[in-house]
Amino acid sequence: MIDLHSHILPGIDDGAPDLAASLAMAEQSVSVGVTHMVCTPHIHQSYFDNDIANIAQTYQALVTHLAQAKCPLKLSFGAEIRITPDIMIWHKRGQIPFIGRWQNKDVMLLELPHSHIPPGTDNLVRWLIKNQIQPVIAHPERNRDIIANPDKIFALKRAGCLFQATAGAITGRFTESAKNTVELLLARDLISYVASDTHSINRRPNDMAEAFIAVTAHKGKEYAVNLFKTFPWSISQGNAWQ
Repeated sequence: MIDLHSHILPGIDDGAPDLAASLAMAEQSVSVGVTHMVCTPHIHQSYFDNDIANIAQTYQALVTHLAQAKCPLKLSFGAEIRITPDIMIWHKRGQIPFIGRWQNKDVMLLELPHSHIPPGTDNLVRWLIKNQIQPVIAHPERNRDIIANPDKIFALKRAGCLFQATAGAITGRFTESAKNTVELLLARDLISYVASDTHSINRRPNDMAEAFIAVTAHKGKEYAVNLFKTFPWSISQGNAWQ
């Protein structure tokens, strides 16, 4: 499976605190069938002020660590970017770490607040599309506006967004409302792919295998293969895997 959302890089956000934790997360991910993983630390102003330079440095250290440990997991890196108008400035400065490419556009993992959909989100999405950036909304099933009214996702879809569900929401690791919402979004064929959003081996482990089984049971194996393997690979096949 191809996992396009993880917080496995050590010490730079609320994911792995150190290299030992990163190695444990990598081994656990391999054990559930993940072969390729994009490292996507948060870029969230005033909370996690990461940038390409420090992400790349931390990534290279982890790649070396995993090679020494003979862990077969292949890595590349991008970021999970909290929505802000500064995204437009960062793009013009070449400061956005993308997670891949799709239909000749760079793919951005875009995080909304859990509380709501900020006014103007659809306008930013249209600007991104116009500038050859494909936004993917991370975990829409945990956004309280969408939980309260799932139809609100259609404005984002019309603007051009793709949507990434979290494996743990499918397996019931989060709230019942998140599980119900992701099941509804899957039933409506609104989810583009599934990723782990793993943060640790205990609190937020990689649930991709269990989620794959659940999606297969509800939607069939071909559908699950597309969400967990085929479509994520189409986004990331050109990444510099190490």
